[in-house]
Amino acid sequence: MASVKIGNLAPAFSLKNQNGESVNLKDFKGSKNVVLYFYPRAKTPGCTVQACGIRDTKKAFDKLDTVVLGVSPDSVAKLKKFEENPKKEESPLNFTLLSDEDHSIADKYGAWGPKKFMGKEFDGILRSTFIIGKDGKLKHIMAKVNTKTHHEDALALIKELGL
Repeated sequence: MASVKIGNLAPAFSLKNQNGESVNLKDFKGSKNVVLYFYPRAKTPGCTVQACGIRDTKKAFDKLDTVVLGVSPDSVAKLKKFEENPKKEESPLNFTLLSDEDHSIADKYGAWGPKKFMGKEFDGILRSTFIIGKDGKLKHIMAKVNTKTHHEDALALIKELGL
């Protein structure tokens, strides 16, 4: 996480959402806090649990003037499928998913790097979350994320930080 520091302006970005529309970080400055979370891949078990937790607590984020943006290296088309049907028996997702196929934004945030899975080493998304205040400054970095409690942990931090 060496590329960003708490207290500095969060790195700017413009990415396509699941509907192919551009979303810019600057669009939220002055009006919304932002929970920017990076996840490895849509429709995988951990990522689905994490996304459904956020979906189910969206009203709590709304009450705190906070928007949640999920970022992965998936294509816009894959994000649309994830939004519409995270699990067969589940409701659609109700927040913004962003496509960072070249992982340039993940690089800016230090959320791309070496990983190890089943004995193999490779570069990929480092599951992490960045809480950005209405002033556009980075307020907190969650370097270790528990997919099952991510939504609760992020909400607690926003309250604790007084955002």
